[in-house]
Amino acid sequence: MKIVYFGTPDFAVESLDAIMQSRHEVAAVVTVPDRQAGRGQKVVFSPVKEYALAHSLPLLQPEKLRDEDFLRQLAAFQADMFVVVAFRMLPESVWNMPPHGTFNLHASLLPRYRGAAPINHAIINGDTETGVTTFLLNHNIDEGQILLQERTPIKPDDNAGSLHDRLAVMGRTLVVRTLDGIEDGTLSPMPQQGIPTLAPKIFKDDCRIHFDLTCRQAANFVRGLSPYPAALLTLISPQGEKILFKVFDAIAIPDPSATPGALICDQKKVLKIGVTDGFLQILTLQMSGKRKNNTEDFLRGNKLIDWKLDI
Repeated sequence: MKIVYFGTPDFAVESLDAIMQSRHEVAAVVTVPDRQAGRGQKVVFSPVKEYALAHSLPLLQPEKLRDEDFLRQLAAFQADMFVVVAFRMLPESVWNMPPHGTFNLHASLLPRYRGAAPINHAIINGDTETGVTTFLLNHNIDEGQILLQERTPIKPDDNAGSLHDRLAVMGRTLVVRTLDGIEDGTLSPMPQQGIPTLAPKIFKDDCRIHFDLTCRQAANFVRGLSPYPAALLTLISPQGEKILFKVFDAIAIPDPSATPGALICDQKKVLKIGVTDGFLQILTLQMSGKRKNNTEDFLRGNKLIDWKLDI
């Protein structure tokens, strides 16, 4: 089949590459407009655009998906189907255009974790299993009929980064299997079954570690936000200055004597915070404006005598 592919981040590059190596044809790629980033405000291309340029694929970067010129360009490719991986919501004038419709790859077992951050929320909530789903687009976000699903365990040492990478590889296989099944007529779309849950986009204020969690919940929270956007703590220096820290790795230490909101530091190797049923021991962190370090290296150069948590 002839495909137009919609995608933006690294996660979407895997599936685009898989289609390129399959029996199907990528007629064009649609990605976000270029943006400026960093102190020098350099123009940054999306990872999907980088891939498209490297493989000389026709490329569209519309500001507005309902723009008439964009819709004419899209229709001119005469694609059999559109494939969407980690892109924005499409209007009906786009997803309903090709004869076989449009399907999306989603990084959860729908209807669980509909929304922008399914990988993060699955780990934060302590799930032990997740997966990838292909489904047909309709008018509602992540609510279309399911085509295929594949499951994988969430390992105790997984964080959002490691799970992201594993699901991206699983997704590349599922996308090609989905295209093959649609072309062969062997796939029958099925309604989503089960109780839906949501995985909304995560903002900076959502990343702060709360001290009313259990130690296991706090450790899952750190895992679910690592390495990006990262869990956050604010510490107050003896001079009253508030310093923001990112926490990338931590373990749960059950201890009924712990005081929620307490900061415990031996100034050598151990840095931990009290929660409801124990401690969250911090293993890897980054002080604002400094580089990322393990706790021992950090404490070698930064003593936290008389510091306390901002609660």
